[in-house]
Amino acid sequence: MPYQNKRDPKPRFQPKSTRLMDQVKEVLRYHHYAISTEKAYIHWILTFIRFHNRQHPRELGKDHIEAFLSHMALNKNYAASTQNLALNAIVFLYTQVLGLPVAEDLAPVRSKKPVRLPVVLSQGEVVKILAQMRGVHSLIAKLMYGGGLRVMETLRLRVQDIDFANGYLLIKDGKGGKDRTTLLAPSVTAELKTHIENTRSLFDRDRANGLAGVYLPNALERKYPQAGTSWGWQYVFPSKSLSIDPRSGKTRRHHLSESGLQKALKEAKNNSHINKRVTSHTLRHSFATHLLETGTNIRVVQKLLGHADVKTTEIYTHVLQQNLDKVVSPLERLDG
Repeated sequence: MPYQNKRDPKPRFQPKSTRLMDQVKEVLRYHHYAISTEKAYIHWILTFIRFHNRQHPRELGKDHIEAFLSHMALNKNYAASTQNLALNAIVFLYTQVLGLPVAEDLAPVRSKKPVRLPVVLSQGEVVKILAQMRGVHSLIAKLMYGGGLRVMETLRLRVQDIDFANGYLLIKDGKGGKDRTTLLAPSVTAELKTHIENTRSLFDRDRANGLAGVYLPNALERKYPQAGTSWGWQYVFPSKSLSIDPRSGKTRRHHLSESGLQKALKEAKNNSHINKRVTSHTLRHSFATHLLETGTNIRVVQKLLGHADVKTTEIYTHVLQQNLDKVVSPLERLDG
């Protein structure tokens, strides 16, 4: 009888593969997990198995899971988020692949989760960095800062996700699998339209060469077989080179790599002589903080960022610069 999760009465998907890691891949893809999640889960499942001298997970139990997770915290000093990712991978292995329950009272030594404030650029620093960027990376950075997008949310934008008439971007399948809308800054509209028009030539060339259509998520390719070759589904920021889809084996045109943006942003920061640690996520942090500084309601900022809990958004209230110029340090009040 197929294993049934008490929280989900549906029978568990039965993989056809015989090798364990092939089964893991099969089940991950059946549930439409992102390729990045697939790679991460496979990594931590393999690490868990190797930690226990390559014993089959069926032979391992609660104590073995706790020992591995505690090892991550005590001996490897992994962050709490990494430890949680490894736990999620192991739980997925047992419940979804092997059909075995996992003890609900797991009690490994937990990694400490330090509370760190996000790095936020001033508006002047944003101006300096954007002024140093060129080409497509400049446009991507403007969209990220202008709408509070994560880097992969920006790179995965499709042509049909941009509503020029109403001035917003539709973010599909963002973090947590959620959809949301966010701002499309009017100052970038003309540049974005020109960019999209210029990328049309790549699309026309691919169609003329008979290439497979763009990657479609969640089995949409089977449901709408013509969608992948339609203009609306194409990436706004397509790669200049073709690549092989690791899952289907088809040659496609994917979106740009995030590494190129990170390099361009780092170079712009250095050329601007800014001594802060700046990543692509810093633009998102700055977007949220600057909105709050101008009096935007925190619930609105929460919605634009796609945070499930307003407490996540509240972290930006700790780095607000509003009214700091009116506060006098006690050092300045000392006599003599």
